[in-house]
Amino acid sequence: MIQKVSLLNSKRDFFIFSSFLAFILFYSLLINYNNYKILTRFDSCVVHATLLKQYTKTKRNRWNKLHSYQILKLKADEGFTFYSSQAMSFKSNIGKKITMEIWPKDINFYSFLSNFYASSQIIAIAQETTLKESLNLAIEKQHDDENIAKLYQALFSATSLPRDLQSLFSSLGVSHLIAISGFHLGVLSAILFFLFQKPYKFFQNRYFPYRSYHRDSFFILSIVLVSYMLFLGTPPSLLRAFSMLVIGFLLYDRGVEVFSIQTLFITIALLLALFPSLIFSIGFWLSVGGVFYIFLFIIYFKNLSKLWQFILLPFWVYLMMLPYSLVIFGNFSLYHPLSIIWTSLFTLFYPLSILLHLLNYGNLLDPLVQGFMHLDAGNGKVYLGFGWVVIQVALSLLALYKKFFSYLLLCYVSLVFIYSIYHIA
Repeated sequence: MIQKVSLLNSKRDFFIFSSFLAFILFYSLLINYNNYKILTRFDSCVVHATLLKQYTKTKRNRWNKLHSYQILKLKADEGFTFYSSQAMSFKSNIGKKITMEIWPKDINFYSFLSNFYASSQIIAIAQETTLKESLNLAIEKQHDDENIAKLYQALFSATSLPRDLQSLFSSLGVSHLIAISGFHLGVLSAILFFLFQKPYKFFQNRYFPYRSYHRDSFFILSIVLVSYMLFLGTPPSLLRAFSMLVIGFLLYDRGVEVFSIQTLFITIALLLALFPSLIFSIGFWLSVGGVFYIFLFIIYFKNLSKLWQFILLPFWVYLMMLPYSLVIFGNFSLYHPLSIIWTSLFTLFYPLSILLHLLNYGNLLDPLVQGFMHLDAGNGKVYLGFGWVVIQVALSLLALYKKFFSYLLLCYVSLVFIYSIYHIA
């Protein structure tokens, strides 16, 4: 029987790979530093950017009076992301191309990579309707409830949700289902493979039997997925998932072991070398964490039957990701653990909702969605300090070397879960 091999088997392999990464990282940082110097060359700079997110913030001014204004999150055409602010009179322009003058005062290179804030003045807002706006309008027309329309816009076009809806979905434990990530990419990949199989096999048997279905289908699939990813603006979690899909297939096609921590390590290292700013992306690291714990489960529980793996894996991933969710967001409710079930049901809901919207019957599932959104999740908060994450990361890394620590890790996250239930009960 032919055995799968690993990619990095010796110190020499590791040295060559590390040198390759160092070269890519150096070149990436050089490009970013050049963009940083151009941005900060003068006191102000004209930037062309896309508005990603827009929300209201209220704080007390120096006269101790409440002052409300709007926070804008923008992505420049050069690739960097930054924040600015505008008065409350500034209308919603999410998805629009904006030309603005910014004053990048006291911005260092570290701030440039980690999403800086700059005062700004709007010069012009593009009036033409973008492709994403057209999609959002088509979705909006199929729904009477504004919040449901916004939910589907987040699902299909990665449009940001209002903060009240974000808080609701976080309390229900389904934020990972709303934000487009590797989970959605997996579902879309399965659908595309299924749709492509029959037509391809038909023509393959008649015209090109020498071609490989797996390679050709993956090539077509990659073109579709990368086009969709670029259309969405390359969300970090989706970038991680797509990169891992490509790397995984290349390794699989060459007989290299795919389901391993090494594959995840290679993907993370390449992405951080190519896009250094990803190190500051919470979405990216949460995506990495989810895959890490799936692989950890496979490593230590691969001898279980497929049925038991299918049953236990969702519980495992939920518990492992819970401390991170609580430290970052702090939202929790008695409905939160039910996200294990809702995640499984979402694999049916997601492709069905896509099909219904394509057929212009997107509102058929509205009563179901409305009932879900009206669940009384309350305003439960469970605050955990950053030290909880440090402990979990340490246990997680130790679990790679000894199974004992995986059980200790499981006990740790179970205590966090029990504490959360007790805290809001």
